[in-house]
This record gives sequence, structure tokens and C-alpha cells, in this order.
Amino acid sequence: MPVEIIRDPLWNNIRLDPLSFELIDTPAFQRLRYVRQLGLAFLVYPGATHSRFEHALGTYHLSRRTVPLLEEHEDFTAIGRDECRLIRVAALLHDIGHYPFSHALEEIGALHHEAVARPLICDGEVAAVLRRELGADAPERIVALISGESDSPLQGLLSGSIDLDKLDYLRRDAFMCGVSYGEIDADRLINTLTLVRDPETDRPRIGMVEKGLSALESLLFAKYQMYRNVYWHHAVRSATTMYKRLVADALDAGALDARTLASFTDEGLLHVLGERAPTTLLRALHERRLYKRAFECPAADLAPDAGEWIADDRQLTIAVENALAADLGLAPGDLLLDYPAKTQMLGLDLLVQRPSGEVKRLTAAGWEGAINLPKLSEEFYRSARWLRVYTAERMVIDKTAIIELAHLSRDEVQQRLQVGKLLG
Repeated sequence: MPVEIIRDPLWNNIRLDPLSFELIDTPAFQRLRYVRQLGLAFLVYPGATHSRFEHALGTYHLSRRTVPLLEEHEDFTAIGRDECRLIRVAALLHDIGHYPFSHALEEIGALHHEAVARPLICDGEVAAVLRRELGADAPERIVALISGESDSPLQGLLSGSIDLDKLDYLRRDAFMCGVSYGEIDADRLINTLTLVRDPETDRPRIGMVEKGLSALESLLFAKYQMYRNVYWHHAVRSATTMYKRLVADALDAGALDARTLASFTDEGLLHVLGERAPTTLLRALHERRLYKRAFECPAADLAPDAGEWIADDRQLTIAVENALAADLGLAPGDLLLDYPAKTQMLGLDLLVQRPSGEVKRLTAAGWEGAINLPKLSEEFYRSARWLRVYTAERMVIDKTAIIELAHLSRDEVQQRLQVGKLLG
């Protein structure tokens, strides 16, 4: 069977079978060439211009490396060749539904990219190729793998504590940004993956042999450091927050349709915004006049549930931003709030095979003497996550008032907005 070879800066040669090559040539997949992997991080790290296209190829490559290593296990005979082909294709297509500038629009309530992927995979040209080559139910089975809802023994390769997606993006993002935080031993991690019997169901599942736990610790710490220093860098979050407000305002004004967001490329969306909703905020983002920090506070200094309405209630957050701006004599859109949220940033749920053959489930609680880093996951998350107020011009805001506001409940914030007295 002929194989195409693509050169990749991270993994060197990536071999593509004819099915994967045909899928790559579809318009839905080609769009990923023009969707940056790290969104607006290139405004801070100039090398971070790599795309979802490259990352998808890298994840596919890791699936081709990993599955053959699992074939030597006794339980692999129950999996079958078709399941292996589905895993490779799912690895290739796992990000096909990403919005322009990656995850940012999910933060304003847009459908998760995995939900967006469903019609792209189950309808149109991609679906036709999959049904022809892999069977009538192939698109639906691939969507289940991508969304973590499959009962396949290989599900953990695509959605889990040590999935192949993480192995590629942590190394690729660090490499392209020119930082060392994401340097993980991918080869060691892949070679310690194994098939084990889930002690609760007795079904085969992806697990890890215990000697790979030190490499897993390195992966978890690398992920924390990448969030702290790259993904949630204060200037990256400034640009991201500006972009989110731009799109939110355009959606509210009817200049954009939420149903079509995932059809745009990065530059395509900015072009449409420039035509339909030109603003000073858009111009500032184009010219890299990023908003400045007027206030910041780590989550570790706040109550556990403080400020969550900023992360998950777009309409309330915009109303508060506008009210704060008015109190400070600023125009609407000149003050922005940011409190990023990442569910289970350091979450852990993994089956581990001990030297005796016993299989244990490792969660964030860990087990005594085996792994300690997961026990610190909440502390890591709270130290990487910061509540910030950004303003168009450099200024200082009363910290006490903002902290008090963050600790108000959603209902209390709405009540203060109604009486026109947001701060104190």
C-alpha cells in the first residue's frame, strides 16, 4: 500500500496511508492550516504561528507509533484491525471542529469544538470517504472516540490522562514558542502504555505500567508550566480577552451568526469583523496595542468559588465590564475582565499496572508512596489562574473593590447592576 511522507519539525517524517491522505485533502481539514494552534499567543511568542493542521498530523503520527506497540498484548486480539484504523482516523480528525483562534470562543459560550466536529465528520465529503473505506457507521464511531464517549478499549489514546493529543501539543507548543516547559519524554510515555483489565468492569482499557509514573509526573508538571507561562500568560490573556469581547459584541449586534463561526479561518473572521463590525478594539488588536493590567490577583488568594460568573456568564460579565468602565470614565469595551477556567487542568484518572500484575486506578488523590504531584493539582491550578482587569490605557483600580465584587454571588452582582451601584 503506497504511503505519503510529510516532513514535520517536531517528529521528522510523518507517514500517511491513502485514507488519511484523502481525508487531509478535504476542505474541512484544509481549513485547519489557517487556524492557529495557540490562538493569539503569537502576539507574545512570535514563533507560535503553528496551526491545528500540524497538530492534527502530529497526533495521527503518534497513533501510528503507539498502536503497534500494543499489539503484543494478549488482550489486543479482541480489538481488531478496524478498531485500529478508526483510532488513527480519529486522531487525525480530532480537532476538525476548532474555531478561529482555537479555544477562545468556547469561553463565550460557543459550542465545544467536539460538538462542532460532529456534522463535519458525519455529513459531506469527510463522511462519504469514511463510510466508503471504514463502514456505514464509521463517522459516528469516530465522533464517539473524539468526544470520549466510545466503549473502545483504545479510547484512552484520544481522551484521557495521557492521551496522544497532549503528547503532541505540549511538545509542539513549547518547541514553537521557544520555551522548555513542555519538554516531556514522549517516547518513554508511549512505551509504558499498555492494555489492562479495568478492575471495575473487567474490560480491556488503556493503562500504564507503574514504572512510567515518573514520566507521567513530568507531563503533568509540564502542562501546569505551559498554562502558567504560555497559555495563560498575562499578555496572551489580554489579547484573548479583547478578541472574545470583539466577537461577543458582533454576535450580539447580529453582525455574526454563531452557527457559522466554525467555518472561518483566523484571518477570515478578522476580515469579516472589519467589514461588518469595525471598532477601535479591533484596530487595537490588529496593531497589537494590547490592553494593560489594571488589577490582578491569583485564584489562590480568592475563595474557591469567587468570580466564577466571570468565567461562565458572558452577558453578566459584559454588563459588569460596561458598568465598571462607566464608573471610571471609560468607553464601553475599554475595560475587560478575565478569569480563565480549565476543567481538570491537571486532572488524573488512569489505570496503572503494578509489578505484581495488580491494576489500580490512579486519580488526583494519588496513592501513598506512588505519586504525589496529583495531590497538588488544585494548588497548581489556583496558582496558574489569575483574575485580571484589563484597560485600554494604563491605570490603577482599587483592589479591595474588585476583590469584593469577585466574591459576590451572581444574583448579588445582578442586583447591584440594577440599582446602579456596582462597587460598594
